[in-house]
Amino acid sequence: MARRSEHSQEEIKAMVLQAAQSIIDEEGPAALKVRRVAREIGYTVGSIYMLYANMDDLILHVKDKTLVELALQLDKAIARPQAAEQSVLELASVYVNFAGRQYNRWSMVFTRRLPGGGNLPEWYRQRENGIGARFEKAFSAIAPHRQDDDNSRAAQALWGGVHGNCLLSLSEKSDTEAIRDVELSVRLLVRNYIHGWLSRSEQAGYE
Repeated sequence: MARRSEHSQEEIKAMVLQAAQSIIDEEGPAALKVRRVAREIGYTVGSIYMLYANMDDLILHVKDKTLVELALQLDKAIARPQAAEQSVLELASVYVNFAGRQYNRWSMVFTRRLPGGGNLPEWYRQRENGIGARFEKAFSAIAPHRQDDDNSRAAQALWGGVHGNCLLSLSEKSDTEAIRDVELSVRLLVRNYIHGWLSRSEQAGYE
């Protein structure tokens, strides 16, 4: 077993987080136990509880790390100049692929309560809301002449549709073909939704 002096507290904290993430990725959230994590990293349970208050705290940090990874991938997808509709399509495709390939952590992210019964803190909710905000920003560029509230509600509805498709069609056993099928369905949803939204804008007299 490694001695505590071999790593700084920040290093041990990162090791704990990485071990927890790996366990969830490979076996699902139910397999995550503090003793299991301690065994994986070669430290004691007490060492872990010096860095994370309890299991809920550890899970919250895994969820947060997952959201950070997702946000980075979404930002990368729209970093290059492209048409507004293409930006929304890229966001949707990245979201589906992330959900399918990181299903165990992705599905855990949007659980509203922690296993111990605690509510999610406000800082975490802001991080979570940031994912939808990226869709809103990209969508608002499609019809900038419409009111912000209209674009915001429309973007939230579209993002809900993308998320719902993932929930209904993906699982921890999703393979590349299954993910691709969902991606194609979602791209169809996005295109039809955007075209309908633009058509409604024209009919409403927006120029």
